[in-house]
Amino acid sequence: MAATTTDAGTAPTGHPQRWLILGVICLAQLTVLLDNTVLNVAIPSLTRELDASAADVQWMINAYSLVQSGLLLTAGSSADRYGRKKMLVVGLAVFGVGSLVAGLAQSSAQLIAARAGMGVGGALLITTTLAVVVQIFDERERVRAIGLWATVNALGVAIGPLVGGLILNHFSWGVIFLINIPVALLGLVAVVALVPESKSKDGERPDLPGALLSTVGMTGVVYAIISGPEHGWFSGYVAASWAIGLAVLAAFVLWELHTPHPMLDMRFFRDRRFTGAVAGAVLIAFGMGGSLFLLTQHLQFVLGYGPLEAGLRIAPLAISVVVLNLVGIGAWVLPKIGTPLTIAIGMGLLSAGLAVIALFGSGAYAGMVSGLVVMGIGIALATPAMANALMSAIPREKAGVGAAVNGTLGEFGNGLGVATLGAVLNSRFAALVPGAVGAASLPSVLAEADTAAERRVVAEGFASGLETSQLFGAVAVLLGGAVAALLLWRAERVLAADVPETAQAAQPADATATVPEKDDKPEAAGV
Repeated sequence: MAATTTDAGTAPTGHPQRWLILGVICLAQLTVLLDNTVLNVAIPSLTRELDASAADVQWMINAYSLVQSGLLLTAGSSADRYGRKKMLVVGLAVFGVGSLVAGLAQSSAQLIAARAGMGVGGALLITTTLAVVVQIFDERERVRAIGLWATVNALGVAIGPLVGGLILNHFSWGVIFLINIPVALLGLVAVVALVPESKSKDGERPDLPGALLSTVGMTGVVYAIISGPEHGWFSGYVAASWAIGLAVLAAFVLWELHTPHPMLDMRFFRDRRFTGAVAGAVLIAFGMGGSLFLLTQHLQFVLGYGPLEAGLRIAPLAISVVVLNLVGIGAWVLPKIGTPLTIAIGMGLLSAGLAVIALFGSGAYAGMVSGLVVMGIGIALATPAMANALMSAIPREKAGVGAAVNGTLGEFGNGLGVATLGAVLNSRFAALVPGAVGAASLPSVLAEADTAAERRVVAEGFASGLETSQLFGAVAVLLGGAVAALLLWRAERVLAADVPETAQAAQPADATATVPEKDDKPEAAGV
């Protein structure tokens, strides 16, 4: 694709094959993201054909996300240190081999082990894909490139159940994994041929204690989030996982503050752009993850759709994100109104969409559609701006770590959204329906109802709980967006007031700004 000319009349200075490379890494990214959700629709087949218990099924689903989440920071640091192209190749190879083993698995244990292996490959791919985008696109095209990358994220989350349902209608469950193999092979060939190698020039020593602490800490926290709905958020089992995870993460922070070669430089958090982007990224994932968690239950338990039908009816959200990012709406808006206002508007629209669904979607699907579209518009505006602000606050040679932070925040925000909004739903449902223990128990509570009137009270109580939790999520996203935008606005005022000092401290947040090559030095970032 020929280089386009900017408003200033100068051609972009990114890699000459950058758009083709972006297509390749987005395909790899989509495959990884689909495997986060695609297995959910195969649970009946797995239970029947592998004689899997409920605990086996839980581990089949969670082994992937648990390993992936725990290794994100380590994977990003490894990509920066040893080469992003190398780690991208390794990630594709590991993911492909894991998919082959999973597709041919003959027992629950084999499938769980294969899913864990796929999680290793997934962690490498998630961190290196975004890091490569930062390397091959200059500041003037980066927002649009990140927007397309973010489109794949939204698409992967939304269409996972749909893809799984379509495959299972014609093939056995193993094909869900085997279709990853040709994609991985194609990706390997394309990456080797097209992607340029890039890594940090500093030759820092590996931070092995930091890698161990971050992996154990993140695994503990994510496992607590995963286990909360089943065992109870205040059970000793979940509390112990929280305690271990948070304690180890605290030890990780202390270690990173004192080691001469940190995996994650804590000075990044002194930069208001970085902290603002961090806050916003968590809240976007919070709203996205929590809302999808509630929407699937709303569509199935309240409106009576099956899993595949429910997946189809969430499609307007994904379609809105995809269309708007393909036409480059975020890349067009951001330079005109700035990062803080773009994020504030995007988060405001995401909040408004949640509120519309809560207020008008309880009785029929028609009331939901407009809310889903508004949410999609908000996500299409806020996500690329947020990711660009975060990545721009980190030196380019630390792009792998930046991508890892972005991925970790997404995992954490998603889990936090499910946990928080689920807890609000459960509390409201239990208050309205005596004897109800939460959203997951709705079918059993309905089964215990003796009369149609009692079943109606149960259904109305659950619908009221959904409305309350969605409104709570809307308020949280709106306030979080305001905080993130305020932090970014204050950071930009500091930059404008003292350009010479700040230009050496970090790269600019806006996609339209330019930075001298010497400003990529990591020791100058985050000050």
